Amino acid sequence: MGMAGSTFDADTLRRGIEADTSETLLSLYADDAELRVVDRNTQPSRPAVLHGRDEIARLLDDVYSRDMTHKLEDCVVQGDRAAYSESCVYSDGVRVLSESMLSLRDGKIVDQTLIQAWDE
Repeated sequence: MGMAGSTFDADTLRRGIEADTSETLLSLYADDAELRVVDRNTQPSRPAVLHGRDEIARLLDDVYSRDMTHKLEDCVVQGDRAAYSESCVYSDGVRVLSESMLSLRDGKIVDQTLIQAWDE
């Protein structure tokens, strides 16, 4: 098979992030993926850690149920690593910016650290 189907697709990431539901984005995660979230509430010494696609799905479903827009600002893919920036705006104008570093396996996200900040 070679490399076919094993590379991470930034276009799919963009479609997933900017979609109205979490379905496409969730498809990019491996079953055993781990996601760490660092923000005002879950600080670097105690990040929120989600294990597996089911836990990640619950987070994403919650995020995509909110009245907000999501935009992929930038994405860099290099081998089995990727990084991206995402900006979000709630309907009331509050802005959120997040930066993610990813580890990839067979084109799927296996490890993600997401750092986010928002207007207060």
